[in-house]
Amino acid sequence: MALGKLWTLAWRDLGRNRRRTLFSVIAVALGLALLIMMNGLIAGARDDSLRNSIRFETGHVQLRAASYDARKLSLQWKDLLAEPDALAAQAKALPEVKAVAPVLWAGSVLTTRDESTDLKLFGIDTESAIYDPFRQAMVAGEFLTPDDRSGILISKSLAGSLGIGVGDKVNLAVVNANGEPDDSPFTVRGLFQTGFFTYDDGAVLMPLSKAQAYTATDGHASAVVVLLNNQDDTERVAAALQSPGVTPFTYLKLNEAFLQTLESAMGFYVILYGIVILVVAVIIANTLLMAVFERVREMGILAALGMKGRQVATMFLLEATILGVIGVALGILLGCAIVAYLVKVGIPIGDSASVVQGIAMGTTMYASFDIRAIASLSVWTLIITLLASLYPARYASRLEPVEALRAQ
Repeated sequence: MALGKLWTLAWRDLGRNRRRTLFSVIAVALGLALLIMMNGLIAGARDDSLRNSIRFETGHVQLRAASYDARKLSLQWKDLLAEPDALAAQAKALPEVKAVAPVLWAGSVLTTRDESTDLKLFGIDTESAIYDPFRQAMVAGEFLTPDDRSGILISKSLAGSLGIGVGDKVNLAVVNANGEPDDSPFTVRGLFQTGFFTYDDGAVLMPLSKAQAYTATDGHASAVVVLLNNQDDTERVAAALQSPGVTPFTYLKLNEAFLQTLESAMGFYVILYGIVILVVAVIIANTLLMAVFERVREMGILAALGMKGRQVATMFLLEATILGVIGVALGILLGCAIVAYLVKVGIPIGDSASVVQGIAMGTTMYASFDIRAIASLSVWTLIITLLASLYPARYASRLEPVEALRAQ
């Protein structure tokens, strides 16, 4: 029998029980749409966190002293850059560089009359475009000026939890480069709200020159942060800035822990993907098996008229192909529509994100389109659908004509 006739028979047979066929197509579509949505959220969390980490802290490239350990926030001179301004000027001369600025990091304790909290002190070049994200996030007061000797910035949410506001006095304690504790009063000049817990709950900003004087680091810096016009130039710029005693780090290296955590977590999501596709496969197999049981006598008549077993199997494989193709097409449309919505609106996750350390996640999780992943998931869904039809097709092809004709 010609393949065209088998297509006609397959299409006609699916139309016999339209409700069951419709539910099968819906199962494939919803399963694939769920996979596309999950993947979009994962890709969005990865891209958003990486992008905001680059914007607010790491830049595309960082220059550090070879012995500097960012986890310890060391202020010892041997661990700091001795000539950060010269390194910044060298980086700024490169055409790929958009902005560059030295930064000093230190551990600190901010104390009010009633409470205290541990914060990461950022000594920043207040005029550099590197810190435009903080400047744009200001919600009260004023941004710092380079010559401000007693002002700091904290987040609005942190100020609210501590019961302070713009103009209030607080104490900020550090252990300086000499290993001696120092505690001085500062005035809250302004409040920012980035929407990212890593900074809103854990950062205090002051001018770089004041931070260097306060921590007794005498013009040294923890790093020089470099922001590029094009992310693809990262490796080339890092190589160009390599020099004795100075180690360049790319944004991928600086965010390595987050990326490795996400990669490990992907194993869990692969299991979820497998479960969803397996459920879809079971539904398709059940649909085709029910069709076989309902049409046993018909299969016997077709076999008696000369239809071969492989043609019967092909007919059921074509039915599965029709179900799979229509379901996958609808699933792509539905899944992409959901992802498009989540790209713009997102899913509010509230304060629960505050437990995620070192990840620049905001109060809303946005999705992102990953065309390769969508194509891969669609192909695998169709393949698993076809594989699920092999058993019903084989069962139908092995029916004996005489026994099938006796079936009621």
